[in-house]
Amino acid sequence: MQEILQQIKSGQLSPIYFLHGEESYFIDVITEAIENGILQETEKSFNQDLFYGKEVTVKQIVDACTQYPMMAPKRVVIVKEAQNIRDIKLLDKYVANPVPSTVLCIAYKNKKLDNRSAFAKSLKKNSVVFESKKMYDNQLPSYVSQLVKKAGRTIDAQAANLVAEYIGSDLSTLHNEMEKVFLEVEKGASISGDVIQKQIGISKDFNVFELQSALASKNHSKVFRIGRYFQENPKKNPMVMIVGTLFRFFSKVWVVSQNQGMNDTVLGKSIGVYNSFFMREYRTAARNFSSVSVEKVLQLLKEYDLKSKGVDNRSFNENKLLIELLGKILIS
Repeated sequence: MQEILQQIKSGQLSPIYFLHGEESYFIDVITEAIENGILQETEKSFNQDLFYGKEVTVKQIVDACTQYPMMAPKRVVIVKEAQNIRDIKLLDKYVANPVPSTVLCIAYKNKKLDNRSAFAKSLKKNSVVFESKKMYDNQLPSYVSQLVKKAGRTIDAQAANLVAEYIGSDLSTLHNEMEKVFLEVEKGASISGDVIQKQIGISKDFNVFELQSALASKNHSKVFRIGRYFQENPKKNPMVMIVGTLFRFFSKVWVVSQNQGMNDTVLGKSIGVYNSFFMREYRTAARNFSSVSVEKVLQLLKEYDLKSKGVDNRSFNENKLLIELLGKILIS
């Protein structure tokens, strides 16, 4: 991605940028750079077109691309949500012979292009094709650390893990939340777990990580104390977030339970946990939940995730569901 952004900044432009893949964040970043980094504001009125996949035809796109710029070095044509275009492969003729004075950006989000198709092969000849890959959970702490380093700050492993676990793989949300942190922490300073908790809005004593810890040690009173706090503050602690975080946690616990004899360094690397403090928690959970129990917990989490979304649950009550789920996990 950085190479493409540098090309745009330096004016070394490709006639076509085809952006596809499951991670929308990187596609949005490149699209925004093309939208705001090629033409001056005064040039955009006559030389920049913005289309959306549901509302545009291939003919309209080609017509816009084949016009010549007016008092500007380039024409820019941007197609957002291009995955919704009917017969996008009909762009093949334009792709084979693009207009050099036009920059066409196609944002094909949440889907991958079939690389075996003739259209894909044609794109590779005359376009910059960028696949935006979904980031795995075990890559997130390292990504947070790199993001912080790029912003001129430092962060310890425990705080990076806290960000990754709490926010998850929604990179747009992650970047937005970290921007809040950067506003409060000067360049050159270190970002601690306390700063993360304060700026991202994680309660020090009542958060999903404390819930994980309480479940790992089967501390019944603490589990229900946190559960009741979540009941009273549902907007800050939506069930879908809690269930998702617990599912990631118990998925890793299952791996640990299957590899009890493996040392922490190797095992931690396999599950994306690089801090001994967190590994102790996973070890504790693996002692208190057998492999069979962990499998039951994972099934419960899938079941209650659907229930929280109203599936097979006409009398939906999120507060009651959470306490019910926690009780079942503890006796698994």
